Amino acid sequence: MPGFEIFGDEERKQVNDVLESGVLMRYGFDGMRNNHWKAKEFETGFAHKMGVDYCQLVSNGTAALTVALAAAGIGAGDEVIMPCFTFVASFESILAIGAIPVLVDIDATLTLDPAAVAAAVTSKTRCVMPVHMCGSMANLDALQAICNKHDLLLLEDACQAIGGTYKGKALGSYGDLGCFSFDFVKTITCGEGGAVITNNKKYYTNADVYQDHGHDHIGNDRGAETHPVMGYNYRISELHAAVGLGQLGKFDTILAIQKRNYTIIRNALSKLEGITFREVPEGGEENYSFVNFFLPNEELAKKAHKAMADHGVEANFYWYTNNWHYINGWEHLRTIKTLGAVSDGIRNHLEKLNGTDFSKSDAIMGRTISSLVKIGWTEEEVKVRAEKMKTAIASVL
Repeated sequence: MPGFEIFGDEERKQVNDVLESGVLMRYGFDGMRNNHWKAKEFETGFAHKMGVDYCQLVSNGTAALTVALAAAGIGAGDEVIMPCFTFVASFESILAIGAIPVLVDIDATLTLDPAAVAAAVTSKTRCVMPVHMCGSMANLDALQAICNKHDLLLLEDACQAIGGTYKGKALGSYGDLGCFSFDFVKTITCGEGGAVITNNKKYYTNADVYQDHGHDHIGNDRGAETHPVMGYNYRISELHAAVGLGQLGKFDTILAIQKRNYTIIRNALSKLEGITFREVPEGGEENYSFVNFFLPNEELAKKAHKAMADHGVEANFYWYTNNWHYINGWEHLRTIKTLGAVSDGIRNHLEKLNGTDFSKSDAIMGRTISSLVKIGWTEEEVKVRAEKMKTAIASVL
């Protein structure tokens, strides 16, 4: 991670096909495009790779979440349960459709705590959104049981865990819908892009319509298409899809390199007394894009993070004080700093965040460090990095 580290002739060829045709839009202009349909080809290939029936490409991962929620009929006043450790896009997508984000604690998986989810279900709850942060998954069996009990949608945000699996199924394919990001720093990248996957034909049809102004995409005359429902513009371009198509051909190679590099680092850190690693649910396999580990306490975690930087080891993240990924940094959400008015239901719920006890999550996040696993490193470079990390952390333990 990320895929841009190995851009090459494969991506250039796909992009050049688009540039030579001159058709950068994914729809229409049939006679000009030399039979190049990069977005359609990517969708077919990605659906096959994920083991699902349907894939809808969109402009980015946030759009994927928004489109998925809308495709399943989630809207104004509906509550969507999500973790307090994620990327801001999770609550942004919920708010974008007028729904209410309900933030709850995480557990040692660094994802949704099923007990916290169960306690948060109300008569307004419509969806549970686990976010598979930093390459690994939530306890999907436990979350699915909650969804089955209360007739809720299970929507997987797998934007940071593409390639991971749970009980033999690709992450994103376990729930009713799964979402992915192909932005510039993801495991495979389009530069900007995202995808919604599902086995539900209705959800797929709704997503296809919603992401393109409500077009039904029936026939080959775009001007004659009808609008079954209102939609928005979340389309991906042919250029972005072409880049992703080149990356998709390298997917298995990328995952194999990530696993090799992850294993070298993890084995080195395992020798340190006092270091423990994130919990991976039984039957799950990470995508190995991050090595996620815990220090004994918050003070040591801060010192270890600084020590690694002092030893020249970059790309380590201490999320607890990060503005983008943890509730502590989301003042704009807690104080409802928005350019437009929000509904009373959303306002009332967001105001409650200031009094919500996230001490359980604080105790986990305060001890957590995530180390990015790059695919551009040689095996020797990874070994050197692992030894530097071990030395730096040992100096504070």
